[in-house]
Amino acid sequence: MSRVYRIIKKSVKSQARLGQIKTAHGVIKTPFFLPIATKGSIKAVTPEEISYLGAEIILANTYHLYLRPGLTVIKKAGGLHKFMNWSGGILTDSGGFQVFSLARFRKITAKGVEFKDNISGKKHLFTPEKAIKIQKDLGSDIMMVLDECTPYPCSKEYAKKSMALTTLWAERGKRQHVARGTWQTAQDKSLLFGIVQGSIFKDLRIKHAKELVKMNFDGYAIGGLAVGEPVKKMYKVLDWVIPFLPEDKPRYLMGVGKPEQIVEAIKKGIDMFDCVIPTRNARHGLLYIWNSRVGRVVSTRQKTKAGLGTTQLTLLGEKFYEELRIRQSKYKKDIKPLDPNCDCYTCKNYSRAYLRHLFVSEEPLYLRLATIHNLKFYLDLMKKIQKGIKESLI
Repeated sequence: MSRVYRIIKKSVKSQARLGQIKTAHGVIKTPFFLPIATKGSIKAVTPEEISYLGAEIILANTYHLYLRPGLTVIKKAGGLHKFMNWSGGILTDSGGFQVFSLARFRKITAKGVEFKDNISGKKHLFTPEKAIKIQKDLGSDIMMVLDECTPYPCSKEYAKKSMALTTLWAERGKRQHVARGTWQTAQDKSLLFGIVQGSIFKDLRIKHAKELVKMNFDGYAIGGLAVGEPVKKMYKVLDWVIPFLPEDKPRYLMGVGKPEQIVEAIKKGIDMFDCVIPTRNARHGLLYIWNSRVGRVVSTRQKTKAGLGTTQLTLLGEKFYEELRIRQSKYKKDIKPLDPNCDCYTCKNYSRAYLRHLFVSEEPLYLRLATIHNLKFYLDLMKKIQKGIKESLI
């Protein structure tokens, strides 16, 4: 039995699970979504607002925080939680993806990855051991091993070599984690996840999953997806990999995704998600609202024994949301709330017309109001899904 993850209920309709992850900063109910705090903040909103919206854990980026402000000031503040005034959980990635995608120069060897940072041009070397040390210094609740995120498309030979390197790095990262302490020590309750790679090749994905499971990580992420491959291929990879992951460990789908993709992945047995979509799209004028049909059905069934959650969740197999592009001229005189079915601060206090005015006028207030709403939509989606699993609806 896992020391960090407990399954509360399994769905009878799918592979969805309702569970709990035990971290140093509290017990977190799964499935959950991680808002992205890349540089120690979620753009345009405060940690207090994120907590109020219902987030229990966020994602911070090792690469960016290592470069700026640097570990010295964060350690002086007492760790990342105190530095950013966040009392919930923090998951940190290893920094590998950013090294591969942002660094101006990089050289990958068995030792690690050497790169010039995108701020000063200074050379750095990220080894698997250093990635763990940095995340420990940040005070991460859930750490990720250093891996190479393969691009799409890539050849099978490239994917195979990359996978072998990620396996080697995972072994070294795990040794470093164990050397720095165990769960029993008060100083070290960080969890460590392995990352399954292998691109879109079935045999590689299965082989890598088996190799990582032998290392006995606290949880397992599926990486190298949402990088341009068709959605159907992503779902196939999940179908290949999930049966080979431990039932009693949390499963994390990195970088995903759209609301309907999250629902589908949960049905396949995924527990954790992160993505920039809600915050990035908010800043660019794309807002998520519950499908108007859902609102009408809820208003007529709200007092029934089944309840609000039941009615809405029956529609998750369909298009249960709409994308509202606030720039469109039809919202210029629309004084309705952004989403009549949402109780977030934005929807309770401001109209579509006002939000459009802020957006086209490039007023900073728009960024805050839009981000609050989109994150509330995503976090509410997870609550509805949790309720749906509990009531055997998903």
